[in-house]
Amino acid sequence: MLILTRYVLFEFLVPLCYCLGGFVSIYVLFELFGSFSRLMAAKLPFMMVVSYFAGYLAPYFHYLAPAGLMLATLYTMWSFCRHSEIIAMRASGVSFMTIVKPLLAVSIAMALFVLYVNEIYVPRRAQWASAMKSERFDLSQVSKADNLVFRNAKEFRTWNIDSLIDEDGYSLSNVRVTQDRKGGVRLWNIMAERADYLDGEWWFTNPVVQHYDVTGKETSTPTPELDALTLRSFVGFRERPSDFLMLNRDWKYNSIHDRLRYLRSHKDLTAKVRNDYLYDIWSQIMAPWACVVITLFAIPAGIASGRQSVFKGILGALGMFFSFYILVILGMILAKNGILPAIPAAVLPYLIFLGLGAHAFYKQR
Repeated sequence: MLILTRYVLFEFLVPLCYCLGGFVSIYVLFELFGSFSRLMAAKLPFMMVVSYFAGYLAPYFHYLAPAGLMLATLYTMWSFCRHSEIIAMRASGVSFMTIVKPLLAVSIAMALFVLYVNEIYVPRRAQWASAMKSERFDLSQVSKADNLVFRNAKEFRTWNIDSLIDEDGYSLSNVRVTQDRKGGVRLWNIMAERADYLDGEWWFTNPVVQHYDVTGKETSTPTPELDALTLRSFVGFRERPSDFLMLNRDWKYNSIHDRLRYLRSHKDLTAKVRNDYLYDIWSQIMAPWACVVITLFAIPAGIASGRQSVFKGILGALGMFFSFYILVILGMILAKNGILPAIPAAVLPYLIFLGLGAHAFYKQR
C-alpha cells in the first residue's frame, strides 16, 4: 500500500509543480513588462529582486494554489482513467479512498501553507513590495513608518510616534502617550525619546510624565521617585508592535490575529465598518480551505474526463471553479452592503461547494 501511495503522490506532485510554476511565471512576466527598466536602473541585488517578486505574488497565492490543485487533479485522474489504472487498483481490492488519499492530503497541506503565507509572510513582505513599486525601487525613499497616531479606544489611550526605529516595530522614536479617564478628562501624558518592547513590556527611555487632576489641570506627580527614573517600564500598556505596524499597512495585508486585535481595541467603529472588517476576517479564515474544496470536486471531474470526454470533465471542473468564486464574490457584495451578516456571507460558499464536492466524490465510490 505504501508503494501505491508513493506512486499516486508522485504522479500528482509533478503536474502540480508544473501548474504552480507556470502560474507564478506568468505573474512574474506580466510584472516584468512594466518594471524591468526600473529594476535595471535601480541595480538591486538579485536576492532583493527575488524578495520583491515573492512579496508581490504572496497576496495572490490563495488564488493560484486552488487553481494549480484543480488542474493537477484533473490531469492525474484523467491519466489514471485513460490508462485503466483505477480499474486495476480497484480490481486488486484497493478502495477509492485509498487511491485519492494522497491528493486530499496534499490539498490539506497546501491549505495550511496558504494559511502560513497569509498570516506570516504577507503582513511582513507584501506592504514592503508595494512600497518598493510605488517608490520606483528607490530604497532611500521606502520609509518604514513615521508620524503614526494609534488610538486605543478600549483603554482610552493614544500613542503619537515620530517613527519606527526597526521594521518590526519593537523600537519607537520620540513617543508621546496620552491616557484619559473614562469621561474623557486627561489623566496623564508621557513623553519619551525612545520606547522598546522587551519581554512583553514597554520600556521608555528618559520619560517625562505629566499628571492631571479630575478637572484636567496639570498637577504635581504623586510618585516623584518613579517618575524620575531614566528607564521605566509600563506594565499596563497592552499595545503591541503589530498594532502600530497596522497603521502603515494596507488592511488587506494584515493577518487574522492583527485584525481581531484591531476590532477589540477599536470599540468606536461604526456598525457598517465593523461588519465589513468582520467579513474580511472570516473571508481570510476560509480562503485557504478553497484548496480542499476545489480538489474535492476536481477528483470526480477528472474521472469523468477519462471515462467519457476530456472536454466534459474540464468544462465541468472550470464551471464549478468559477461558480465557486462567483458565489464568494456575491457573498462579499451582500455582506458589504449589509444584506447578509458577515460570517454567513463568508462561510456559506465554502459549505455549499464542500457539500456539492462531497456528493460528487461519494458517487464515484
